[in-house]
Amino acid sequence: MKRTTNLILILMVMILVIAACGSGSAGDTTTEPPNDAGTVTTDQPDTTVAAADEETNGESEDPVVDGPLEPPDLEPGAFGDPTNVDHKWFPLIPGTQLIFEGVTLDKDEDEEIPHRVIFTVTDLTKMIGGVESVVIWDQDFSEGELVETEIAFFAQDDEGNVWRMGEYPEEYEDGEFVEAPSWIHGIDGSRAGIHMPASPQTGTPSFPQGWAPSVEWTDRGKVFEVGTQTCVPVDCFEDVLIVDEFSLDELTFFQVKYYAPGVGNVQVGWKGNDPEGETLELVAWNLLDAAGLADAREAALALEENGYERSEVYAQTEPIDVP
Repeated sequence: MKRTTNLILILMVMILVIAACGSGSAGDTTTEPPNDAGTVTTDQPDTTVAAADEETNGESEDPVVDGPLEPPDLEPGAFGDPTNVDHKWFPLIPGTQLIFEGVTLDKDEDEEIPHRVIFTVTDLTKMIGGVESVVIWDQDFSEGELVETEIAFFAQDDEGNVWRMGEYPEEYEDGEFVEAPSWIHGIDGSRAGIHMPASPQTGTPSFPQGWAPSVEWTDRGKVFEVGTQTCVPVDCFEDVLIVDEFSLDELTFFQVKYYAPGVGNVQVGWKGNDPEGETLELVAWNLLDAAGLADAREAALALEENGYERSEVYAQTEPIDVP
């Protein structure tokens, strides 16, 4: 009897020990990582604009036209020094060249396509609607192949707003010219718009960056954030401005552009149901030498020559002024 009692006591102790060891919640295997492992911190901000998954895209609100449909009237008298574009977030200094690299998405094939854009400020100007405008030369490459090249025109008014005065783009497919949907202020119902407001502020209505329904060019911008930061291969930037851009013909997504002080556009992303999902980052920020600037000038003038032959709209413009 005594031996049996001892066995019972031993079994009871063992049961109590096992119960104490398993007192945590069933299935709880969470453990705290050591102080020197398991947690990563960085001073670099999260610069992700949109992931390429449908769930993330679905969370984005569609663009809303909450400002004037058409741009304000262009007053040539309000442009005292229009080619001196010294806007904090969109300076256009002759010889500046910004090179971007990134991808577009082929959602049908579920693959990323290498993308490259070269934005060059020339020393050329062009009179449009009584306003002398800076000539920009832009090149767009997909998988190393030129798919679009254009000359675009900008001017800054006395209040500091930068206006987009028009553009002459050429689109290519498999190396062959396809079309040139040009629009220029004052021709065929097109009107210049404000590409960059003098003092961008959050909470303000969207603004028309131009108006050319004849070629379905109805781009708009809306200030999303001011005073943020972002990092791209060239550098990390403070006091960054983010502008959401969209078109009246595509009210299901935004193109998101990041502008750094003294540089201009440094990053491009997207939100919403963007069929291309274009993302770009600034990989080079150059000031061309005399030879490079001469090459840019020659390329822009060659595009202008094409414009007079290929576009009834562009054929009505005054020739580019060469310094």
